[in-house]
Amino acid sequence: MIARRVTTLPWSRAASVNLVASRGSPRVWLVAHLDSKSQPVAMLARISGIVIVAGTMLTFCALAIMSIGGGAVPERGWNLLALIGVLASLPVMASIVGAKSPGALDDGSGIVTVLLAAEALPRDMPVGVVLTSAEELGMAGARAFAGAKRAAMAINVDGVDDHGSTICMYHGRAARVRVGVARAARAIGMRVREQPTIPGLLTDGVALGEEGWSAVTLSRGGFGTLWRIHRATDTADRLSGVGMHEVARLVASAAREIA
Repeated sequence: MIARRVTTLPWSRAASVNLVASRGSPRVWLVAHLDSKSQPVAMLARISGIVIVAGTMLTFCALAIMSIGGGAVPERGWNLLALIGVLASLPVMASIVGAKSPGALDDGSGIVTVLLAAEALPRDMPVGVVLTSAEELGMAGARAFAGAKRAAMAINVDGVDDHGSTICMYHGRAARVRVGVARAARAIGMRVREQPTIPGLLTDGVALGEEGWSAVTLSRGGFGTLWRIHRATDTADRLSGVGMHEVARLVASAAREIA
């Protein structure tokens, strides 16, 4: 069954259009997002800026406590911290949103990976595929989909490069899906790094987890990947498809494990 589901976003006149296909009564859904965006500052610089700003704020708090307790904090220490905080915040402040990125990595690669994985699954296996929109607008598409469905299990794929580490980020009550991905990785001999979702990194998996789903997000890449995402250089000719096929094999194997 294939459906096109439209949900009006509560804060605008725009609509969230999800493409949904299912076979049988799925216990597991494969997810990727359709939309993309561009920003003038590379994601690597934005993430670095956020981390430095957070570290600066924590250091400010520590020095303030020290000062209240009678400790001596040199004036130049405060000035240096303030300067670091201001400089680190500039990449974030300059990150205006546009539509100049082709979106090959984010998230054309995820869509291809999910479709390849679905094609590799047995024909008699119940499975669902949802390609969400408005992921870049507060994950509205995923929230609308999850809100209309009984909580289930989901493997979200967001950004698959040809090279780099394969990461499984988990959200909320994701134990069963995490175990399934780990078993699948061992079975096919793939090395997968498991970790909690990076604070501030918003994916459809986070939205599904917040709605009570057992969900993980699979990604592959490195520093070069973070430098291309959301920029005009995120083009299809920079991807060979090797990573998509490898991660699709992992997704299909994990789906069989958890279904």
